Amino acid sequence: MEKRNYPLIYLFLLPSIVMFLVFYLVPIITVFTTSFTEWNGFNSPEFVGMGNYIRLFANKAFLYSLRNLLLWSLIAMTLHVGFGVLVAFILFRKPKGWKFTRAVFMVPNVISTAAWALIYKFIFNNDMGILNNLIRKVNPDFNVQWFYNSPYAFWAVTFTWLFFAVIVTLIVLNDLMAIPEEVNEAAKVDGATALQVAFKIHLPLCRNSIGTAMILSITSRVAMYETIVLTTAGGPGDDTMNLPLILVNSIMNLKHGYANSIGVIMFIIGLATLFIINKSFRMNESVY
Repeated sequence: MEKRNYPLIYLFLLPSIVMFLVFYLVPIITVFTTSFTEWNGFNSPEFVGMGNYIRLFANKAFLYSLRNLLLWSLIAMTLHVGFGVLVAFILFRKPKGWKFTRAVFMVPNVISTAAWALIYKFIFNNDMGILNNLIRKVNPDFNVQWFYNSPYAFWAVTFTWLFFAVIVTLIVLNDLMAIPEEVNEAAKVDGATALQVAFKIHLPLCRNSIGTAMILSITSRVAMYETIVLTTAGGPGDDTMNLPLILVNSIMNLKHGYANSIGVIMFIIGLATLFIINKSFRMNESVY
């Protein structure tokens, strides 16, 4: 490309660069700098050093949030992503009714997170919920308030997202469909079974999409707010407490500096997730 075209390229990039600086970089810098201050959002921030972080790590709710996040992340990167990958491999074989199944699988993701949380609140309701009424067909004495009793609340929240992995499915399915047909034909010529092709050829070739799905799934757990606030509000006790809930509560109490220290922790967790999975799945390397 001739150098004389560079000014035009920079001109087209300018709006995106300005938007990135104004709406991303400046807020990120503000969050980091004000996390070291005592700030109520109205008066000028007062520098307190590591005070917010010391208070944060001394807060039991924060430690419980990290524990819950770790458990949810492990579930997300194994069961949640695993289920989405399994569905993708099944749909890739195009069984009878696969298009209808793909469309139905999309439905929960069309509904907003808040609406889906309220739907599940009724599903898990002890008196009129579908789940408990089905269980009482076998055990008439069964009575559990799923979102309000420990340890059931943690698993009730988990089930609101665990099996709705359509984003994972679509990403991996797209990767499967991009595999050159020559690769499949060569495997058939060599006498590979369908199972061998799936595990030894297709699965390794989909490592980038699976890694991407893991990043999306884990970071979604880091930012999970609506589902918890509309079902358990972090309870019972601290069974479903998480970082966004503490952050929002801190803002409501005009503790913006403290809230931003939580934002910094969430930002670091997101970057660490990106780095670890990127390295583990060798996502910067070509798969072919």
